[in-house]
Amino acid sequence: MKLVLRFSLMLLLGTATPVLADPIVTSWFTLHSGQTARIYRTDDEKSAGLTESVWSNGRQQQLTPANTGVQQIMISSNWVYVRSTGLGSQIMGPWYNDPQHYRPFPNLPTDQHIIFCLPRHPVPARSYTRQSLGDIGITVDGVAIFDANDAFSYSHANRSDATPRARIGQGDRIWERDAYVNEGITFDASLGHQENRGRYHYHADAIALRYELGDHVDFDATAKTYHESAGPVVKHSPILGWMKDGYPLYGPYGYSNPTNAASPIRRLVSGFVLRDGRDGADDLAQTGRRTLPAWDARELYRSAQLEDDETGPAVSPQYPLGHYLQDYAYLGDLGKKLGKDYDLDELNGRWCVTPEFPNGTYAYFTTINEAGKPAFPYTMGRSYRGQPYGRQIGYLRETVQTIFTATPAKSVTTALNSAAPTTTTLIWSAKNDGQYQAK
Repeated sequence: MKLVLRFSLMLLLGTATPVLADPIVTSWFTLHSGQTARIYRTDDEKSAGLTESVWSNGRQQQLTPANTGVQQIMISSNWVYVRSTGLGSQIMGPWYNDPQHYRPFPNLPTDQHIIFCLPRHPVPARSYTRQSLGDIGITVDGVAIFDANDAFSYSHANRSDATPRARIGQGDRIWERDAYVNEGITFDASLGHQENRGRYHYHADAIALRYELGDHVDFDATAKTYHESAGPVVKHSPILGWMKDGYPLYGPYGYSNPTNAASPIRRLVSGFVLRDGRDGADDLAQTGRRTLPAWDARELYRSAQLEDDETGPAVSPQYPLGHYLQDYAYLGDLGKKLGKDYDLDELNGRWCVTPEFPNGTYAYFTTINEAGKPAFPYTMGRSYRGQPYGRQIGYLRETVQTIFTATPAKSVTTALNSAAPTTTTLIWSAKNDGQYQAK
């Protein structure tokens, strides 16, 4: 039986003060916040069910146990602050660099000691705001959500992809490599991995978190893997996280009619298709990678027609369709109709009602295909619908209310700075976290 726990809506700060039913405040998954983060280092450990709570590979090291995910939640009128270790609430790992699992992936996760702030009142952007590399949001269990790009792209001058071993930088940043396609081999069963600073993150479907939240996912206790449940979908997907613009990210299932909560629930269909000649798209295998898709050119405010030194490689076994983000076309640019032929806009979201927003909101949705595998653009498109004011911060600059502190974390001391009465100093000491101070 799945058990899902979200923290209480009552805040005790001297007197009982009710927290308004604000989903960005109440949606955090804290069931495992007081538990020790664990990994499987190898397939043998995974098969035997043996976990490690401390680890090191010489570069990333976790020499003392750390708790999983969300450790503290604080709010003000306009912001939510989440203190997190960034470590998954499920058992993470193992990670490998090859299909045969002979070569271990070189990175291990570590406690990130982050404070992530999010706007409580999202502001729709007048024009698209493009993502930068790295985190684009945070899951409700405190793990980073990364963009769909793996940070590398094709280098026309070198006639190859920039890769960690190529020593040619990050490439031209025109034909950007798809992280799920190019790095998926390094993902664990939860579809997560970590970069060289040890930050565990998702580029695609956070399937283990969906299982913990009671979404349409099953866990195979023998193989220790996750997969979509068989049978009909019976409820709307939960909120999986929040993007930097303050809009929610849901799982893949929503109301078939975006404005009718009584309409049937089904898998929502991405608006993106491969540029393979079908659905009205051009065929890159025939034309070559000589033009950007219309959606990408539009969001970059540039021409879709590329100069000779900007073209990508010919479609081939080495560079198959789907290798790059720009290998996809948006159906709205091909004469198809949103709400009829597909469900989600080019940002991978829609204006709709949801269980948490009965009066409506803009929301992003995780996308999967008919087989239950991640489908482009996975979490959100390449640009934000709102102003991306959310970010990781080093300290707080305003008075906040603490509405959740993980056990076995110790007490939180709050003291006003007399020289700047609008500034709060927070000092906390957690069993597995050391001591932190935010001013």
